[in-house]
Amino acid sequence: MTLGSHEQNVLEAAASVAPPPDIALRGVRKTFGSVVAVDNLDLDIAPGEFFALLGPSGSGKTTVLRLIAGFETPTAGVIQLAGLDMTKVPPFRRNVNTVFQDYALFPHMTVAENVSYPLRVKRIPRGERTRRVGAALDMVRLAGYETRKPTQLSGGQRQRVALARALVNRPRVLLLDEPLGALDLKLREQMQLELKAIQRDVGITFVFVTHDQDEALTLCDRLAVFNAGRVEQVGPAAEVYDSPATAFVAGFVGTSNIASGTAAEAIYHEPGAFVVRPEKVRVHPDTAAPSEPGNVSVGGRIREIVYAGAQTRIVVDTDIGPSMTAVQLNSAQISSGWQRGDRVVLAWDRAAARAINP
Repeated sequence: MTLGSHEQNVLEAAASVAPPPDIALRGVRKTFGSVVAVDNLDLDIAPGEFFALLGPSGSGKTTVLRLIAGFETPTAGVIQLAGLDMTKVPPFRRNVNTVFQDYALFPHMTVAENVSYPLRVKRIPRGERTRRVGAALDMVRLAGYETRKPTQLSGGQRQRVALARALVNRPRVLLLDEPLGALDLKLREQMQLELKAIQRDVGITFVFVTHDQDEALTLCDRLAVFNAGRVEQVGPAAEVYDSPATAFVAGFVGTSNIASGTAAEAIYHEPGAFVVRPEKVRVHPDTAAPSEPGNVSVGGRIREIVYAGAQTRIVVDTDIGPSMTAVQLNSAQISSGWQRGDRVVLAWDRAAARAINP
């Protein structure tokens, strides 16, 4: 049967309609007595995103996660999951699961028993339970560990068991509350890569709470930076890092050189506040000031040199007042030979600097 033009237009319009966000927060506010934990929050998280809620302690990010999970009820506003209003729906009726920092595994149960527990609660038949537990353990690369107890596992393995248990119910959204915080640095970095690979494989929406900026930048597709219950900026990781919207974001997400007031006038010859990342700043001898077109520069004296393995941070007290930091990679080709007290000139491409809200 040949479709008429009207029917064809209807089908094309339906196909072009984007699905609703997996999570939509509209005007969400949460108070605890006189304390405002979350203040008038609007946020959309798309299906299949790896989304990070980033901020310092007390900024409201964990409260937002608990509101999405249903562990807290908003004082005002609406919470939608996949287009459905879940504002007053209890946690067990929301198609989300949560992984906590302490993993919350049952020590007397085996790995398989821990992972199958949510299915037993739902009275899933034994054969189906066994199949789904096996699939979940395959996802987190723990096949063969079914009979072990949590005490026989490393921290990274326990974290993956908790992840498998959360995934075995096939939730639409997985919430992760600083799940890597208890791991040492090397294991945490390894688990970041594994977690990203698992999310890519399963394809469901991950919402990840962290105060670790490097972790957020490594893992997420997009992130929201929280400060005092409000979101300062939302965007892809590279955008938030390269083009911070506010002084808070510039200072919290990575290290930044911020100039405002008279310092901004002296460097950039215009009013406002500007930020440039330390890796964009080059250090030159005071006797060889750079003359490349498009450069801006400022003189100063080296206050501190910090060796950090792969890189060296050089802190300079500038002639115009504020200190600035430059970062140099440590390689066989680059050996600065700088000393504390040396006079230097810092230079960077004017296009590398971004205007920000103070």
